[in-house]
Amino acid sequence: MPPSDLFSAQPSSHATLEDLFAEMRQMKDDPLANAGTNVVISRGNPQAKLLIVGEAPGPEENVKGKPFVGRAGQLLDKILEAAEFNPETDVFITNSVFRLPPGDDGKSFRKPTDKEIEYYRPYVLEIIRLVDPRIILLTGNVACQSILGKTGITSLHGQWSQMQGRWVMPIYHPSYLLRNPSREPGSPKAQMWDDIREVRKKFDELS
Repeated sequence: MPPSDLFSAQPSSHATLEDLFAEMRQMKDDPLANAGTNVVISRGNPQAKLLIVGEAPGPEENVKGKPFVGRAGQLLDKILEAAEFNPETDVFITNSVFRLPPGDDGKSFRKPTDKEIEYYRPYVLEIIRLVDPRIILLTGNVACQSILGKTGITSLHGQWSQMQGRWVMPIYHPSYLLRNPSREPGSPKAQMWDDIREVRKKFDELS
């Protein structure tokens, strides 16, 4: 199915986000239900016109029950604030996978599998439908795989596409920027700054 048809293909079975979230918190058959981790869905303003899709919760997110609250989340907030977005009022943040995928040792965590991404995708799309943002940012390859059906963030980042009237842009995941701290021209951080300025420009055009 083409990515542009994904939103219209989802059943509109939830009247409100609260109804959807209540169902998600009761999930028992999802592929990570027996992992002993919590359902981590969202933070921010559900009325916002800018929606950010992350990857999966990490250890801090698993404990606090909100996405992007660790070091990567702190960096994401700084990036948003640098572009004059308020992370609490201007943005709604969710995940591609809603439980922490544990590592083999039971303490670390790993990248979500294709099966896990596929399972949770309808929930991501239902969140998008109910929030109805004008702009969607996909952070990293997992989010791109979930929504666009493809990966390759180094070539996808900063590229606009339209899906069901919404503007979609992949951006680097903040954790990738933490691993690549250089601010030199052409570095991931420099590219991220260029991308977020384009997001600010598009947001202002649509407002």
